[in-house]
Amino acid sequence: MSSDTIVIPRYLRLSGLEPLVVRPETNFINIGERTNVTGSKKFARLIREGKYEEALTVARQQVENGAQILDVNMDDALLDGEKAMTTFLQLLAAEPDIARIPIMIDSSRFNIILAGLKCVQGKCIVNSISLKEGEKKFLEQASICQDFGAAVVVMAFDEKGQADTLERRVEVCQRAYQLLTEKLDYPPEDIIFDPNVFAVATGIEEHNHYAVDFIEATRRIKQLMPLCKVSGGISNVSFSFRGNDVVREAMHAVFLYHAIKAGLDMGIVNAGAIPVYDEIPEELRTRVEDVILDRRPDATERLMEYAEQVKSQGKQVLKDESWRKGTVQERLIHALVNGITDYIEQDVEEARLLYPRPLDVIEGPLMDGMNIVGDLFGSGKMFLPQVVKSARVMKKAVAVLLPYMEQEKEERLRQQQRPSGSAGEAPESGEVLVDTQQDRQSGGKIVMATVKGDVHDIGKNIVGVVLGCNGYEILDLGVMVPAEKILQTAREVKADAIGLSGLITPSLDEMVHVAQEMERQGFQIPLLIGGATTSRMHTAVKIAPEYSGGVVHVQDASKCVQIVGNLLNPTTRNNFLEQIHQEYEGLRISFQQKKSIKQYISLQEARANKTPIAWEQYQPPAPLKPGIHVFTDYDLEELTHYIDWQPFFIAWELHGKFPQILDDPKVGESARRLYEDAQALLRQIVKEKWLTARAVIGLFPACAVDDDDVLVQTTNGPLRLCFLRQQLKKAAGQPNMCLADFIKPQYQLSSGETDYIGAFAVTAGIGIEQWIQFFEADHDDYHIIMLKALADRLAEAFAERMHERIRKEFWGYQPHEQLTNEQLIREEYVGIRPAPGYPACPDHTEKRKLFHLLNATEATGIQLTESLAMYPAASVCGWYFSHPESKYFGVGKILEDQVEDYARRKQMPIEEVSYWLRPQLQD
Repeated sequence: MSSDTIVIPRYLRLSGLEPLVVRPETNFINIGERTNVTGSKKFARLIREGKYEEALTVARQQVENGAQILDVNMDDALLDGEKAMTTFLQLLAAEPDIARIPIMIDSSRFNIILAGLKCVQGKCIVNSISLKEGEKKFLEQASICQDFGAAVVVMAFDEKGQADTLERRVEVCQRAYQLLTEKLDYPPEDIIFDPNVFAVATGIEEHNHYAVDFIEATRRIKQLMPLCKVSGGISNVSFSFRGNDVVREAMHAVFLYHAIKAGLDMGIVNAGAIPVYDEIPEELRTRVEDVILDRRPDATERLMEYAEQVKSQGKQVLKDESWRKGTVQERLIHALVNGITDYIEQDVEEARLLYPRPLDVIEGPLMDGMNIVGDLFGSGKMFLPQVVKSARVMKKAVAVLLPYMEQEKEERLRQQQRPSGSAGEAPESGEVLVDTQQDRQSGGKIVMATVKGDVHDIGKNIVGVVLGCNGYEILDLGVMVPAEKILQTAREVKADAIGLSGLITPSLDEMVHVAQEMERQGFQIPLLIGGATTSRMHTAVKIAPEYSGGVVHVQDASKCVQIVGNLLNPTTRNNFLEQIHQEYEGLRISFQQKKSIKQYISLQEARANKTPIAWEQYQPPAPLKPGIHVFTDYDLEELTHYIDWQPFFIAWELHGKFPQILDDPKVGESARRLYEDAQALLRQIVKEKWLTARAVIGLFPACAVDDDDVLVQTTNGPLRLCFLRQQLKKAAGQPNMCLADFIKPQYQLSSGETDYIGAFAVTAGIGIEQWIQFFEADHDDYHIIMLKALADRLAEAFAERMHERIRKEFWGYQPHEQLTNEQLIREEYVGIRPAPGYPACPDHTEKRKLFHLLNATEATGIQLTESLAMYPAASVCGWYFSHPESKYFGVGKILEDQVEDYARRKQMPIEEVSYWLRPQLQD
C-alpha cells in the first residue's frame, strides 16, 4: 500500500441528499415516526384522502424538529400500500428540505418495501428482514436490499422461531451473517442484529438464563462479526417487575453495566432513570446481579422479597441521603453526577481545608465527578438536562473556590514583583471559567458566539455547558457578535478553537464571512459550525472551502465532545481533519451531481400551474374587527394552555412525541424530571410576572396582483407584499404554489368586493434579561436555558392563541370553532399563519413591511436586527390567510428568471435580493 492510499473507515453510512455517518462516538439516532400511518392519525387521514402535499408538511415538521432519519410506513388495510409508498416518496424526493435526511422504509410486507426502494434516493434502511420464512426468502429479500444499496435490520428469528438461548442467538445471527456476507457479499457494517432481550425472574426456571445469555451472545456476536452492531429492547429484561420502578431501574443499570462491557452498541431503555451502578444500594445491587447473572437458584425469590419491601415507598430507597455518610470526595462526586446542589458549598469548603491548594479540589474530586458525567453522557446513559444540572453544581463549587484562588494569584504576583526575584508576567486579563491557564491545564480554550444579526443561543449555551463539563474552558461572547470581535477575542485569549452559532438563514452568510476573515488573517485553529439552519452539506459546500484551518459541522451537543477532542488532540487532529476533508469533498461532489438531477420550470410555466381555486364561487369573509389591535400585557396564564411541549424537549435533545415521551422506554424518566422542573419554573414565571407578553395584530383589505404579489390597503395608502413561487417541476396535478394564490385576484373581485390579509407580531420575552442575569450570578445554566426555552414556548403559544382569536373573534370566519390544543398543534384549523423567513415565504426582508404595517416596534418593543432577526428572541411574526384551501409549503430552489422578476417587483438591486435569497438560489 502506498503512503498516499486513503483508508476509509468502515462505518454505517446512510444518506438522503446529505450523508449520515454512524461513527463509534455517535449517540442514539433520532427517527421521525409521524410519517407512519399506524402511528399518526393525521398522516393516515391525509394519505387516505390523497392529500399528499399536505402529508409532506408532516414530514417537513419532523425534519425541522430534528429528525435524523424519516420512518415511512404505509401498512394500512384500507390503503394500496405500494401506490401510497411510491407516490409519497416520489413527492418527498422533490422537496430538498425534507429529502436531505435518510429514509427508513418500514413495512411488514416486502412488496411495499420494494416499491419504496424503487423510488427512494440516497442510502436508506429497510426494516426488517429475518430467516423466519427460510434462507431462500431471506436471501431474496436481502439481495434486493443490497441491489438498492440499503442497510438492513436483521432480527434473531428463524424457521424455528425467536432465538431464546445463547447458542440459538449466536447461531441465528452468525447464520444470517454468513448468508449475507458470503452469498451476497453484504457489507457487514450495514447489518444490525437484535438478539432478543427477554424477561427474567418470571418464576419459570427456563427463563433464568435469558439475561446472561443475551450478554454473552452480544460478546460473541461482536467477536465473530466486529463490524456489525448489536441492539436490544433493554426494558424487556425487567418486565416481571413492572410497576416497581426502584427494582426495574436497578435491573436496567446492572444489565447495561454487563452488556455494555460485552459490546452492546445501542438499546431501548429508560436511560434517564438509570442509577449509577456503584450507587445502587448494595443489598439491591447484589440481589439484582444474582438474577441478571443467574448466580443462585433462589435469586428470583430473594429479589421479589426485596421488591415487596420497597414497593410502597416508591423511589425512596434510591433517593435517601445515605450518600452523606461517605468521604467528602465521594459526596462531591455523588452531588455532581446526580445534580444535587443542596450541600455543595459546605462540602467544597470541607474539601478546601483538606487539600493543599483550592485548585486541587477542582482537579481532584470535582473533575473526577465531571469525568463520570462525561462518560455517562457519551454512552447514552445520561441526557442533556442531567448534564446541565451537573454543570450547575460544578459552577457553584468553583464559585466557592474562586476567591481563594484569586488570593493565591495576588500573592504570587507580589512575590514575582519583589526586587530580589525575577520579574514575572501578570496573567492575561479576560474572562475565564475558573482560573488562568497557568494555574489549570484545561482541555482547551474555545471562543463561542452567535454571529452578527442573530439573537438565538439556546443550542450554543447547551454545547458550551457540555464542553465545560468535559474540562474545556469556554468564553461565550453572547449574541449578535461581529466577526471582528470574535477573531480579536480568539487572538487575545489564545483560543484553541472558535464555535459559531445561528438560527436564521442570513447567519449562514455571516459564517462564510467569518471563515473568509480567519483565512485572510492567517488563523490555524479549527472552526466549529452549529445552529438550526446549518447543515453538514452547507458547511461542506459553502464554509469549508473558505478556510484551510479545519471546518467541522457540529450537529448537536451529544457530538461536540468527541469532535472537539479529536480536533484538539495533536495525535488525532490531522487524521480527523483529513477524514472530514474527504467526507466534505464527497458532499461537494454529491451536491454538484444532485443539482443536475433536479428539474425546474420557468417562472412563466410555474405561474401557469398556480394553485387552482374556484374564485368565482368564493365570497371572502369580511373581518368583524378590522384594523390594528394592540395588547400590552397579555395574561401569561392563559397562554400556558396553548403550549406545544414537543419542541421544548427537542431543545434539550430529548426526541419524541409529547406526552408519550414522558413514558418513553429510553428517555421517559429524564423527560418527566425535566417537565416537572419546567412546570415549576413556568408557575413562578406566571405568578410573579417575570415576563411581559405583548402583541399587535391587524386585518386589512387586500387582493392578489401580478400573479405573485398582494396589494394591501392601509390608512397610509397601498402596500405591496411580494411572495415567491415554487419552480421545481411537479408531478401531474400538483401545483407550483405561491402564498399569493390564496388571496382573491383583483380581476376576480366584483364591484365593492375585497379580500383581506392579516398580520401579527407577538413576544413573550420582555423582561427576560434581568432573570438571565439573576441566574448567571447564581452560576445556574440549567435555569438560564430552561427560562429561554419556556419563553420561546410562550411566544409560540401566544401566536397560536392570537390566531385562534383571529379566526373566532376578530376576523370571525370560524366563530364556532372548538379545537383542543392537540388539534391546534396538528394545524386542524382553517387558514394559515406563515412567517417571513420560513419555507413558504423565505425572504426575511418582507418583515420590514410587516413591522411598518403594524408599527410593531412601537406597539410591542420587538426590534429587528441588521440580519432581520427579532429581539427579544422569544418573538414571532407573520401573516394571516383565511382561505380554506390555504396550506403550508416550501418554496425550495428558484431560478434566475424569478430572482430578476422578484427584484423588479420589490424595486431592489438584484445583488441585494440575491444576498437575502441565497439559500433559495439554484446554484
